[in-house]
Amino acid sequence: MQKRTGIRLLFSSALLALTLPLGVWAEDGATELPKTADVALPSLDARMPLDIQRMVHEISKTHGVDPQLVAAVMKVESNYNIWALSSKGALGLMQLIPSTGTRFGVRNFFNPAENIEGGVKYLRFLSDKFGSSNIDLITAAYNAGENLVERLGRKVPSIPETRNYVHKIQTIYKPSTAPALVSASEDVKPVVETVAPEPPPNKIYRSVDARGVIHFSNIGPPN
Repeated sequence: MQKRTGIRLLFSSALLALTLPLGVWAEDGATELPKTADVALPSLDARMPLDIQRMVHEISKTHGVDPQLVAAVMKVESNYNIWALSSKGALGLMQLIPSTGTRFGVRNFFNPAENIEGGVKYLRFLSDKFGSSNIDLITAAYNAGENLVERLGRKVPSIPETRNYVHKIQTIYKPSTAPALVSASEDVKPVVETVAPEPPPNKIYRSVDARGVIHFSNIGPPN
């Protein structure tokens, strides 16, 4: 029998009504987010909070990923909403499902720095796998899963959601340095073969305790 492991996420419903200064974001026992000196950084998007922009620049630089690509993915995924929660169970700024986030070291999916780092690590993994210039394949894999893209012979799946996602990234993404991008979708014919669907993401359960505190977890309530 496979041992069940899970991530339990906790935050107060009262926090949803507050705008927290990200520079002082810290949980009990957690390390406070690093403070960044006020230095001029290339603007990613005027609608992205400045603290988020600083984190994107720092984390992207650490892992060798173009911050403009990270910003484009974040825009399409969550529109810069820290508390974003999709119907499929994707969480936070970079919309990571629990299994992917855990794979890349995320513990608190609603901590901006952890969520961004998990997403950036995943983008770096996909970049190493498909080639840093194959932006279409990288973003298709981020949306549909790298295993599906690999099974299709490294082609963008014909799933409408995925093709629309890749198109949005193409429209938004302006490389920091303008390399000669290889568009993996230009010569890709629609895939008509039937493929097994990706395993469904872990289900996220929501509950409210007697104190009115909202709990999110991928471990279901006891029977």
